[in-house]
Amino acid sequence: MKRYKRPKYRNRKVEVDGIVFDSKKEANRYLELKELAAAGEISDLQMQVKFVLIPKQKEPDTIGKRGGIHKGKMLEQECTYLADFVYIKDGETIVEDTKGFRTKDYRIKRKLMLYMHGIRIKEV
Repeated sequence: MKRYKRPKYRNRKVEVDGIVFDSKKEANRYLELKELAAAGEISDLQMQVKFVLIPKQKEPDTIGKRGGIHKGKMLEQECTYLADFVYIKDGETIVEDTKGFRTKDYRIKRKLMLYMHGIRIKEV
């Protein structure tokens, strides 16, 4: 018998307009933002926008004995933040995240977003 594993933070995936959201809260926020965009209060609504917080780290490329380039070895992958929604309101870019639970990783990434990009994340 296969046991159903409950999600760690008790969220349930929801599909709206053919888009699968991680939670009901995120899906409801999408519908609200979609209405605001239709009313012209916000523009350029984007979902799942990736921000690089720390770029990938690798050894420098080297030139081989016969002139070929040897790619440097990857030392560390990049660290990114994936924003739920990004839109423009009154000429200002808003980065928004729907949160039910703030993990340690999220708190660190929130601080890095402010430090690296000067963007304060709006939590809903």
